[in-house]
Amino acid sequence: MPDRGRPAVTAEPTGEMHVSVADVLAAQARLRRFLPPTPLHYAERFGTWLKLENLQRTGSYKVRGALNAMLAALERGDERPVICASAGNHAQGVAWASFRLGVQAITVMPHGAPDTKIAGVQHWGATVRQHGTSYDEAYAFARELAEHHGYRFLSAFDDPDVIAGQGTLGIELAPHAPDVVIVPIGGGGLASGVALALKSQGVRIIGAQVEGVDSMARAIKGDVREIAPVSTLADGVKVKIPGFLTRRLCASLLDDVVIVREAELRETLVRLALEEHVIAEGAGALALAAGRRVAGKRKCAVVSGGNIDATVLSTLLSEVRPRPPRKPRRRNGERLRSRATSPPPRTLKPDSPPISVTAVEETLW
Repeated sequence: MPDRGRPAVTAEPTGEMHVSVADVLAAQARLRRFLPPTPLHYAERFGTWLKLENLQRTGSYKVRGALNAMLAALERGDERPVICASAGNHAQGVAWASFRLGVQAITVMPHGAPDTKIAGVQHWGATVRQHGTSYDEAYAFARELAEHHGYRFLSAFDDPDVIAGQGTLGIELAPHAPDVVIVPIGGGGLASGVALALKSQGVRIIGAQVEGVDSMARAIKGDVREIAPVSTLADGVKVKIPGFLTRRLCASLLDDVVIVREAELRETLVRLALEEHVIAEGAGALALAAGRRVAGKRKCAVVSGGNIDATVLSTLLSEVRPRPPRKPRRRNGERLRSRATSPPPRTLKPDSPPISVTAVEETLW
């Protein structure tokens, strides 16, 4: 059993790291010729818009940060092989980016990482090393290899270029004017980047974590004890210690962090597949699961990834029986539109007053 009172033992990065909105805009300029914008989908039964990063290259938003960091390094003349630690999605992003850019890549993944993510890394030609049973053990081993061989270690979240790359997701959302965006949090790279991109426009940014896997929520409140995460379907956010840079950014930019129960996450993932025909991994359904507790007229939840093992998905579909969604309510605008398109009424008497129909403009939201 871990010592619940023991402080987290991790060396804080040397030197002061900074990331700004300008860095996010620079990342957008780098990435636009590699990564087309991912679509928005309105999940009517949830009353929430979905940013479908499960349709991103490699099936996850992580490729944004990995590719931006590697492009920025090449601009600085750093052509060293890249090594990373990852539960799977960051490793796939690094592998895809290294294949496109011709850079050697080594990924360290924990034992028990989903087979689909390991296969995705190997598909793009990166070297896969499996070590430990958690992200944090894989992280420590990757840092040792980087120091011993002179590789460039690329953090999955606590790196300014990675954060800036993840923030390009927020730039894609900005034209659609959401009033609140919900993002899953593991190490905090996505939440930090999206908040940097959208906070100045008055958008509320809400983080989502799983009960027992809430290191960022605790760190924001000043509790930096090292507590082993519990077992969860959301393996992509199972981080024991959040980043130092991301912790500062999340503490200053996030409006709230919602903690989701594991049962809520499982039910949301099944409903997402059956009702919206969107396949998401555990972490990918986390923001939508938190969305039911977030008020907003134009809510948007980030479906951060879709790399789920077929066996896990089939088990969930056979075991989880989601509650039926509430019955829909017709909005006032829809009543007016249906009245305007209905068949003409019977002929009026000559002395009847004229009927006026109010036109209702369709909007994106």
